[in-house]
Amino acid sequence: MVDGLLQGGGDVTVLDQQLVAVKQVYREYVHLDANIITEINQVRSLKHTNINQLKGACIEAGNVCLVWGYCTKGSLRDVLQNENIRLDWMFKLSFVCDIAKGMGYLHGSPVNVHGRLKSTNVVVDMNWCCKITDLNMPHFRYDEKLPDMGDWRRFYNFLWTAPEILRNPMMARGTKKGDVYAFGIIMHEVVMRTQPFGLGEETDAEEVIHRVMNEENPPFRPLVPDSCMADNFNKISDEGVLDLMVMCWDEYPLFRLSFNTISSNLKNIRAAYGSAGNLVDQMLQMVTKYADNLEELVEERTQQLAEEQRKTEELLSRMLPKSVAHELKMGRAVIPESYQSVTIFFSDIVGFTALASRSTPMQVVTMLNELYTVFDNCVDKHDAYKIETIGDAYMLVSGLPVRNGDLHAGEIATAALDILCAVLSFTIPHCPGHQLSLRVGLHSGPTVAGVVGQKMPRFCLFGDTVNYAASMESSGLPMHIHVSPDCKAILDKLGGYHLKSRGTIEMKGKGKITTYFLKRKDGYSVNIPKLLPGVKEQVGIDIR
Repeated sequence: MVDGLLQGGGDVTVLDQQLVAVKQVYREYVHLDANIITEINQVRSLKHTNINQLKGACIEAGNVCLVWGYCTKGSLRDVLQNENIRLDWMFKLSFVCDIAKGMGYLHGSPVNVHGRLKSTNVVVDMNWCCKITDLNMPHFRYDEKLPDMGDWRRFYNFLWTAPEILRNPMMARGTKKGDVYAFGIIMHEVVMRTQPFGLGEETDAEEVIHRVMNEENPPFRPLVPDSCMADNFNKISDEGVLDLMVMCWDEYPLFRLSFNTISSNLKNIRAAYGSAGNLVDQMLQMVTKYADNLEELVEERTQQLAEEQRKTEELLSRMLPKSVAHELKMGRAVIPESYQSVTIFFSDIVGFTALASRSTPMQVVTMLNELYTVFDNCVDKHDAYKIETIGDAYMLVSGLPVRNGDLHAGEIATAALDILCAVLSFTIPHCPGHQLSLRVGLHSGPTVAGVVGQKMPRFCLFGDTVNYAASMESSGLPMHIHVSPDCKAILDKLGGYHLKSRGTIEMKGKGKITTYFLKRKDGYSVNIPKLLPGVKEQVGIDIR
């Protein structure tokens, strides 16, 4: 018995400073008698490399369980389902050989029968050695009432059960030939590296059980395609594995092989494959192969990590200037910085509110996404940085975070011409007959730039220059580039930009100022037409 069982996480706990696996038995209590004591002692006395040791049992009312040795790699089912573990024929043959040797020893012991053999009751230790665990123990489990696990899980647990046992409930404790049948199903799982019977989304466990019980001719068994074997496994071994598997799940128990015969045949197959040798040699080969697999896996994961890091950096560089993103990645605080002269661009869609009221939210999002993608492509051609988009407002800046002298005004002015031309050829997806119209405002002046927030950092501009540029946009005209006197002065200094006075306008906070419209640029290859149809020219300015 087990005294002083320590509590642990889940089905794994600590006993006598060792990790153990606790398997619950669904009985309210266990009344100790001679049969139960004998059964536990017989199972505990099993000493074999391929038998998982029973550490003891707990018979506390409401907490009946068996305590087995813990194996680090989990069950054979877990190993087979882990796509990151690459199993060649040496591994697969070692697995089935381990199970056959352990079952041969078990059948020759006083325990006599396993009764619950399946891939989930075969565990794999840190040295890739398979150990048989969780025996039936019919006296200890007598009258066990399993919880309702749903029809699929209930039938799934019978996939390893021999047909004669399925047909006769009196044989539920298990038989030696029933264990051989279960071994054949496990062989198929290992060889094909699949679920029992190749179970998939289109295969129902209940249907499989009924077909196995119904004595079909030929008997219903797992499908083994001719092409399933590995290329480096020779024909003798190939046929040997298939023949052995089929004989293990024969419909007639009498024709099924014993585990001693199975182990002998597997030994010959391994010799034909060239992997015969003592256990230590095989384990060294397996560990070496596993190390090679790990190196390949690490290299593959490193490449995936590098690719994901590249994508993350690319996304971050789109959200923030590269220099700012680099500082954040290095874990350094981004100190706000003053810039003596930058040029800021604001644009707004004329009549956006009316258009949005006639559109669904999804249509508005789709339209803005396609429109701003066009704008972004225009901006990419220039030394400019998109600060943000708020609804139908689009904001650009040039001259930060990398200072470029007076070139910022020219970069923004040319980008504005590109955007204006792009709008003329843009088609609204859900309103192909409607032409978008844009107001654009430009202003040059000093500003302060910095990162605001830590959870979702934003690169923001502060100062009167931002407000001034926004006012230039709001007071402009459709399909005109409205330029402030400060921006015009820099454009005149650069040369090649042709502007015409709009006249004096009243601007909130600025009083009366003279503003300008950008008409054209020397050498600019795209012709900007006059105003759009239906747009009245208020100040007699043509843009061409």
